Amino acid sequence: MDNTYTHIKETEAMLLNVGTLLMSSGASTGRVRTTVNRIADALGYNIELLITNRSLMLKVIDEETDHFVASLKRTSPHGVNFRVVSGISRMSWRVVEDNWNIQQINQEIDRLVALPHYPRFITLGAVALAGSSFCALFGGKGIELVVAFVATFAGMYVRQESLKKRFNPYVSIFFAAFAASILSGLSVKLGLGESPELAFATSVLFLVPGVPLINSFTDMIDGNVLNGIVRGIHGLIIAFAIALGLLCAKFLLNI
Repeated sequence: MDNTYTHIKETEAMLLNVGTLLMSSGASTGRVRTTVNRIADALGYNIELLITNRSLMLKVIDEETDHFVASLKRTSPHGVNFRVVSGISRMSWRVVEDNWNIQQINQEIDRLVALPHYPRFITLGAVALAGSSFCALFGGKGIELVVAFVATFAGMYVRQESLKKRFNPYVSIFFAAFAASILSGLSVKLGLGESPELAFATSVLFLVPGVPLINSFTDMIDGNVLNGIVRGIHGLIIAFAIALGLLCAKFLLNI
């Protein structure tokens, strides 16, 4: 009996860990539910799962012994880490196909969490290059591309530094949008290039909340209305912070 309870408790802790990792890494509610259910079924347990934007409540049931364990775990602040999302998805199929046990699953989770991030300046350079590419996509040339690159780089740097200093995430986005639009707005003020307004408009596109808005739409379609609304509002607040940063830069530079 003690061994059965211990195994159920370990399973529950592992499943909660999987669910919260997926939620905090940018997975949709439906994906979290599907993945956790897949692992639980492979281990021979039934579960009841309640997913909110900031927490998961899980009940693991062993029908053979009629034992169950229920717990609640808070989700860490949401970000985007598709390496973790795809890694956990692949792992869940390995559990089904190769009959992994809890120890193997926990080892794989630890490995995924410990995977190193890209070096900071590689991330900054890649994001800045993406901003410059957006400018080129809208017809920017020459100096506009350089301005978009520099402004996006500075905006991303400001956002990272703001988060390091524990500013509110929305305030950090405002700071980033303001910094990027101030630098790109100077090119409009000075008349650099043929269409400097293209660099001004595209320098903040790296802040667009694509993942929250896509997840919001997906959750609403799947019937997870509450999570969909929360994620949609989160995306709208981010969009407001971006717009506010642009507006402040526009008024400051009088452009």
